[in-house]
Amino acid sequence: MQVNTRKNKNLIAPSILSADFSNIAFEIKRMEEAGADLIHCDVMDGIFVPNITFGPKFVADIRKTTTLPLDVHLMITKPERYIDNFIDAGADYLTIHYEATDVLLPTLENIKKRGVKAGTVISPDTSVEVIKNALVLCDIVLLMSVYPGFGGQKFIESSLKRMEELAALAKAINPNCLIEIDGGVTLENAAAIKKAGTEVLVAGNTVFSSSNPAQTIAQLKSL
Repeated sequence: MQVNTRKNKNLIAPSILSADFSNIAFEIKRMEEAGADLIHCDVMDGIFVPNITFGPKFVADIRKTTTLPLDVHLMITKPERYIDNFIDAGADYLTIHYEATDVLLPTLENIKKRGVKAGTVISPDTSVEVIKNALVLCDIVLLMSVYPGFGGQKFIESSLKRMEELAALAKAINPNCLIEIDGGVTLENAAAIKKAGTEVLVAGNTVFSSSNPAQTIAQLKSL
């Protein structure tokens, strides 16, 4: 059964970027059993970011392994070209970067027309204010707390103030919009991140490398 993310705003979304791709079904299953709320899928094209991960086929294969919502984060240039592909593959949330498209608002509208939750992402050097007009269309908004492209990076401390600004802006414009953060989330900084207004924590190495993922996810939720 899928998680009711609309009511529950203390969510953990393990990023499969930190998973063992050779055993992905097992990796996702153990995250599901450990109490994950969503599965975060980082799609990279080697152009918008200096890394390449996977495409719609891999997302479709992941969809077969779990009933958890798939939180698909497109780190690709001109994402409007591929939204139908990823929706058809099984995305429940589809987030696109402000910096990657010249047609942000129409693309968000098109995602929503397909019955999928739409979201905007901003990178560390992008002002929070630039997405003000997009927030009314967002079911979720994602703040990158590392530079997009690779997992395992250290949390950028200035992201806490940026999160406070984003959370306040989003709640003033669209109170139903979920507030998500991605990058460098650990047991040591999660409490401060959540205090800043975060509702969805994307965590990669913190959960996938844990000897007890269930305990780690429970700790992240309780902070």
